[in-house]
Amino acid sequence: MNPFASRRIAAGILLATLQTLIPLVSASAAAATPSGPINVIVPFTPGGGTDTLARVIAKGLDQGLKTNVIVENKAGAGTIIGSEYVAHSRPDGNTLLLTTSAHAINASLVKHLPYSVDKSFAPVAMIASAPMVVVVRPDDNRFKTIRDIAEYAKANPGKLTYGSSGTGTAVHLAAELFKNIAKVDITHVPYRGASPAITDLIGGQTDMFFGTSGAVSTLVKAGKLRAVAVTTAERSPFWPGVPTIAEGGYPTYAAEVWYAVFAAANTPAPIIEQLNKTINETAQSQEFSKSMGSEGLTPKPITPEALRQYVSQEEIRWGKVIEEGHITRQ
Repeated sequence: MNPFASRRIAAGILLATLQTLIPLVSASAAAATPSGPINVIVPFTPGGGTDTLARVIAKGLDQGLKTNVIVENKAGAGTIIGSEYVAHSRPDGNTLLLTTSAHAINASLVKHLPYSVDKSFAPVAMIASAPMVVVVRPDDNRFKTIRDIAEYAKANPGKLTYGSSGTGTAVHLAAELFKNIAKVDITHVPYRGASPAITDLIGGQTDMFFGTSGAVSTLVKAGKLRAVAVTTAERSPFWPGVPTIAEGGYPTYAAEVWYAVFAAANTPAPIIEQLNKTINETAQSQEFSKSMGSEGLTPKPITPEALRQYVSQEEIRWGKVIEEGHITRQ
């Protein structure tokens, strides 16, 4: 055969092959991102720290994926209403749940959940975590350290009180974990949110509060509250001068509030991977640090599988605290 003819045939075969592959590559790239506008469901009311965080993440997804991203608040039943909505949504990556530690806590706290924490969701990305902070009134000289609190509680069982933003919340369980480890009896006073709990602490109706950084940082800076300890295993960059509870003599103690994104179970892996990449990049950006600085958040760029394992460990840990404390929320 004429060598020129052979080369023409070979070139024709190569061109035909490329023409076949290009649509497949294009389809694969399209499949790696959600096909339509993304709804980020926040299971809390507008205006809070989680809502603000969701809007920062939504902006990052909008810019990174070149698609419209809408934040929708579906509050109620301790995050269950919003979570159920996402659990029953189409597994296409267009509906995401941005939630907190409550996601793992509810697995043991609430009987007859309308979804399975383990089976109804596909982990997407951990955004960040933050310490909780043990605070007291600045003029309460009984408590300079966390050990002071424990020793006073042992000498006066049931006399000390601590407020929380509600039964079964992360701050409530962080305090219960401390009670278990320190083996002390401190009375829980639940409130409908952090604000009334803090108001009563400042007014002298309770003795202490385990609060999120966002809830107490401004008041600590203003001198209206005093930080005694942080709950994380290591000191927080946001609270550099405040020791951990572990440093105070309870080395096994560690607790944190975390924020993560989930999709409906069976969402395609390429979509999950692209969402994970974009959220991780957003959480490590200067825009994120600037917007969420007061919340004391530390970004945690982990894989979806690592998030799955983390949530499973959190379910076990908080399930034990809930069982030992006979804590329920109907």
